[in-house]
Amino acid sequence: MCSDRSNRFLALWFPHLPTDRLKRENPARALTDLKLIVVDKLANALRLTSVDERAAKAGLYAGMALTDARAQFEKLDIAFASPRKDGALLQKLADWCDRYTPLVALDEPHGLLLDMTGCIHLFGNETSLLDDIHQQLGRHGMIVRTAIAGNAAAARALARHSLGGIVNEVEQTSRLYALPLLSLDMEEAHFAGLRRAGLRSVGDLDVLPRAALTARFGAGLVNSLDALFGRHSNPISPRRLVPVCMAERRMAEPLIAMESVELVLHSLANELFASLEQRVEGAREVEASFFRTDGTVRRVSIQAGRPLTDTKTLLRLVKERLSTLAEPLDAGFGFDIIRLGAMHTERTHQVQKSLDNRAQETEALGSLIDRLSIRLGNSRVLRPMPVDTHIPERAVSLEAAARTSKDKPTEWSAPEHSGEPPERPIRLFQPPERIEATFEVPDAAPAQFVWRRVRHNVVLAEGPERIAPEWWREHSSALTRDYYRLEDSSGKRFWVFREGLLERGNPSPRWYLHGLFA
Repeated sequence: MCSDRSNRFLALWFPHLPTDRLKRENPARALTDLKLIVVDKLANALRLTSVDERAAKAGLYAGMALTDARAQFEKLDIAFASPRKDGALLQKLADWCDRYTPLVALDEPHGLLLDMTGCIHLFGNETSLLDDIHQQLGRHGMIVRTAIAGNAAAARALARHSLGGIVNEVEQTSRLYALPLLSLDMEEAHFAGLRRAGLRSVGDLDVLPRAALTARFGAGLVNSLDALFGRHSNPISPRRLVPVCMAERRMAEPLIAMESVELVLHSLANELFASLEQRVEGAREVEASFFRTDGTVRRVSIQAGRPLTDTKTLLRLVKERLSTLAEPLDAGFGFDIIRLGAMHTERTHQVQKSLDNRAQETEALGSLIDRLSIRLGNSRVLRPMPVDTHIPERAVSLEAAARTSKDKPTEWSAPEHSGEPPERPIRLFQPPERIEATFEVPDAAPAQFVWRRVRHNVVLAEGPERIAPEWWREHSSALTRDYYRLEDSSGKRFWVFREGLLERGNPSPRWYLHGLFA
């Protein structure tokens, strides 16, 4: 048995996943004597894509023509392939495997890879781990072959092309040497060439010179061979984000009462924030995972506008989130694992309480944003963020208030109080509204204009302020704008612009009203 410090990877392969899915959907299929096969149209012919265990023992195999299968057996239970449903089941199995490690990767087709490094001791030993997996999956009608090895490629090859099991560092090389060439990912032409050369196993290939193999079959084959023996690092790509900090509780008996679930969440939150306190960090996003005994996994995500550092605030937000779920959290036959994970964290800073209560007001505002975001949704609680651009309508963007990072600039530049009127209006129209302008000189400010069927006589005008289009993002037809600040005879002030320049061959430029001054 290896120590917890060495790399250990677990590969799960479901050789009959499509047929296992069909039997789970219709349990009556498992009670008949008919051989269950899954077919699909390949190369203008119906061929078998998967067979159940009974059909495999009878000699049927994937890739076989349906006519040949019917010639051998008069009665067959035939179903058409559904890759979408198979993929959904594999995703559900990956969610279920999160109970063993947060590092779970999909391994198509019909396989999963788990990085168990540092997690084996939680289940006693590797034998106990595999026994638990086979027992749990067998209870749900899934046939699985497993293998544990020192790297992901070796575990995958041993699970798919041998009897699997636990392989330690001493016997790993000999076990890999006995694998067939199919265990290496290679092109069909390369496989045929190796077979013609009399090579049958991985061991026959590994003793050959690397330069000759690379020249004849390319670097891909050599890289696959080296990955199999762990000669270079080949980490897996987890399907889910790995928590920064995590706390979980495994139940001796499944929990059904929600009062007991709340007590467990309280204890886990204390553990989580104790770990974050040592890191001098707070949680911006916390994910609560509930693993049911029937294999269903429910996840509830809590996002906060400021780093969370205390249990009371987190539990209040969790209750708010649970009360807004479209599908209420149902314990079913009970939760056997409950987990809290900090998915995103930020460094925390001590805030001095000011004498004028501004710090308390800021804290209260943050709590309000968190509660509204959870109840209404992040997409409905927004805050304006400054954007570095000179195009007026693009100078502001709306982002979810709960997701705004402290690294983004939230401070707006204060206007200079020089006694002059502001250069930009408070209210902008999006899109700008078309006006009919009359002017004495073509390239000057308008003398009067009509907006919303009302004529305005201009008595004062300031400008122009020329704004060119952003050529790196605009369409080629974008035109330069000349902005003017206008005041009519009644004292109302407007911000208008002329689109297009007369000297560039635009005989009749258009005028628009873009904003109103206070």
